[in-house]
Amino acid sequence: MIEIAGIETAAERIAGHVVRTPTVPSPGLSALLGVPVTAKLELLQRTGSFKVRGAAAKLLSLSEAERAAGVVAVSGGNHGIALAVMAASLDVKATVVMPRSAPVRAVEIAESAGASVRLTDDMDGAFALTTRLRQEGLTLVHPFDDPVVIAGQGTVGLEFAADAGEVTDVLVSIGGGGLISGVAAALRALRPGVRIWGVETRGAQAMSEALAAGGPVPVKLTSIVSTLSAPAVSQLTYEHVSALVDEVLVVPDREAVQGSLDLADHAKVWAEPAAGCLLPAARRVLRRVGEGARLGLVVCGGNATTRDMIAWTEHFDLR
Repeated sequence: MIEIAGIETAAERIAGHVVRTPTVPSPGLSALLGVPVTAKLELLQRTGSFKVRGAAAKLLSLSEAERAAGVVAVSGGNHGIALAVMAASLDVKATVVMPRSAPVRAVEIAESAGASVRLTDDMDGAFALTTRLRQEGLTLVHPFDDPVVIAGQGTVGLEFAADAGEVTDVLVSIGGGGLISGVAAALRALRPGVRIWGVETRGAQAMSEALAAGGPVPVKLTSIVSTLSAPAVSQLTYEHVSALVDEVLVVPDREAVQGSLDLADHAKVWAEPAAGCLLPAARRVLRRVGEGARLGLVVCGGNATTRDMIAWTEHFDLR
């Protein structure tokens, strides 16, 4: 299990390479949901999502031989962007493997940063190709199955605990589980009374399936939210979530996209559906916990384009 000392070490390591993003009360979301809401705005992070924290922590921990060999990562979008940008800044050669469903903009950003981008038909194929590239000598920077990466993501929770006012419930999106594992480890150490809720989209509920099965299992991916679409969580993230998180909620893609529109309209932030899913989940949390709730939302990223949002809005007939 990741300890708070490890997260604090990661914070020291990545200082100067990442942004200490704002943690702010949101009057618009407070009015929308009817309770005080505080938002941690990781969409304002360098590369547009929290992923740069874990990528920086891992790259800065590598030996000279590992750096010289180059690194490889599999990604639905944001991890690839983060690795490409950080590797370029540290003069490390990077290969990023993405499914063809990954956002076009993510591919473009990774390529423009100098990474070699390899596309596969699906996420299962992306993980398989990444395994072969590791066998050829590249060093893996896993998006979530790595304690160094999880400690890097945990710096989100470290900052939230220091900067937020009183909160009773914190909601965090789950793909492979690296972010919520790190955030939960930090909050359990620094704010032990806070309830922690994970949120997935239907068709990408790898953590929910793992919790039901008693361990990681492969899942069929059908969600449009590629940045949450891990084919399975890891034993490491499963153990963190099962021990530290109160419950994992699953919301439909349509509600996640509506959540992104609501974040734009009410919070004045441009967030991808991987963060938009927090709003429908927040309404469910409020029905569960009743009066006196004070919510914290980790707005994990904003790397959806206007074209993406228009297409999803039309697909789900949202207005």
